[in-house]
Amino acid sequence: QLQLVESGGGLVQPGGSLRLSCAASGFTLDYYYIGWFRQAPGKEREGVLCISRSGGSINYAASVKGRFTISRDNAKNTVYLQMNSLKPEDTAVYYCAAGRPPAGNRYRCGDEYDYWGQGTQVTVSS
Repeated sequence: QLQLVESGGGLVQPGGSLRLSCAASGFTLDYYYIGWFRQAPGKEREGVLCISRSGGSINYAASVKGRFTISRDNAKNTVYLQMNSLKPEDTAVYYCAAGRPPAGNRYRCGDEYDYWGQGTQVTVSS
């Protein structure tokens, strides 16, 4: 079964940190670009960051610049989202998704995603 599973969410105080993990099973993440998305209550889903096959990152959300970083460990078939200096407005369900780039491009993130995880809740509150 092909699936992505997020973990690492939880309740954290403002200014705190969390690291989310996105683990793949049934397929190899090395062939995919991986995006992190989030959806807050009553809001549309928004892109946060994407990482290409080569490890380059693209920032989709200006609000997380300088606070969130994305990384991948292909040996563990896992992608991470490190979130620092968390703010209450970061509260959302966070999803990871995998997309296969055309012609196996290693350097770009695309707009289409083939697999999605179920999400993990992040709550930032004092």
